[in-house]
Amino acid sequence: MRSIPRAAIPILIAAALALALANGMRQSLGLFLQPVTKDLGISVADFTLAIAIQNLAWGIAQPFAGAVASRFGFRPTMLAGGVTYAAGLALFAQAEGTFAIMVGAGVLIGIALAATASGMAMAVASRPVPNAARSAVLGLVSALGSTGPLMAAPIAQGLMDAFDWRAGVIGLVLLSLCLLPAAWIAGRVDSMPVPPARGGNTSALIAARAAFRNGPFLVMAGAYFVCGLQLVFLTTHLPSYLVICGLDPMLGATALGVIAAFNVVGSLFFGWAGGRWSKPLLLGIIYVTRSLVLGWYFAIPPSPTSTLVFAAIMGFLWLGVAPLISGAVVEMFGLQWQAMIQGFAFASHQLGSFTGALGGGLIFDAMGSYELAWQLGVAMGLTAGTLQILAAIPRGPKTRPAPA
Repeated sequence: MRSIPRAAIPILIAAALALALANGMRQSLGLFLQPVTKDLGISVADFTLAIAIQNLAWGIAQPFAGAVASRFGFRPTMLAGGVTYAAGLALFAQAEGTFAIMVGAGVLIGIALAATASGMAMAVASRPVPNAARSAVLGLVSALGSTGPLMAAPIAQGLMDAFDWRAGVIGLVLLSLCLLPAAWIAGRVDSMPVPPARGGNTSALIAARAAFRNGPFLVMAGAYFVCGLQLVFLTTHLPSYLVICGLDPMLGATALGVIAAFNVVGSLFFGWAGGRWSKPLLLGIIYVTRSLVLGWYFAIPPSPTSTLVFAAIMGFLWLGVAPLISGAVVEMFGLQWQAMIQGFAFASHQLGSFTGALGGGLIFDAMGSYELAWQLGVAMGLTAGTLQILAAIPRGPKTRPAPA
């Protein structure tokens, strides 16, 4: 870490703060499912459709946001994202029906996440550091960024307990304004030169074609679909599941906080591990382990103890994928179009997120329980993880990263 330039430190801190705020508020939206559906008289599927739309909009917008940032700069892209995030939350706070929720909590926040969350933060953090330190730095930024729910979830739940759900959303609106100074400082990376890609600088179209012809990248992107399905199913439905099981509603917020806390350790570990072992292989191990833990938790009656243990393990395995995906993309394609190519993989992740959020709600409304939803999530996760491991094994010893 001593090799990190001093000028990079505020950029890395700002990128981590933007990631923490963006992810923290997004992961706290599941806390509003029960009060919003009861107050507005809408179904669980209606609310989860908005979350599904958010994830779909995020995924669709991510490659475009990455291309815009690569072409015009990270600062204007992230500032626009911060303003859009606040606007989406403000519209959600005033909602009287499903349309405003879908536009505010769905479309607008989804677009904002593409310009402020993991895709942007990881691309910003990749640029100002030397190659030898990049994986560890990405793990550190991901770790700091994972602390967002520790801020957002207690604020939202506390204001809901004291007033109502609209007050909880207004609290998040005020919190979202902190994205603006974070985006401004992170945008200093625009003034730093980008090393030329292997074979010289290329156009966005040529870079995109190279990505979609790269077998390991396509396997990684496909497995990322199931990653998104599992994680957004949990953030959207776990608080509701705990209430249905007769547990304290605050346990949902506590579980999200525990996930965030252990996420710090997991992100640091996998950032370190990605600098030493095969990143694709580590991804496969995460997916298989996460699926086994998911199956264990939902197969037994939940309790406060089992929920917190589950949250701790899942937290360790949560955003550890972010430094691995980002580092793998840089190794495969270099830095020039990293944000865009990483966005393609993330679009697959968000299609999975759309399926996890909406599918969980539809299954619950149709069957009155989440049993089939978690069983499908476990089966898909084991399959994706196994395929990712098999795709990584033939590559042999870890490839030396490309100069960047």
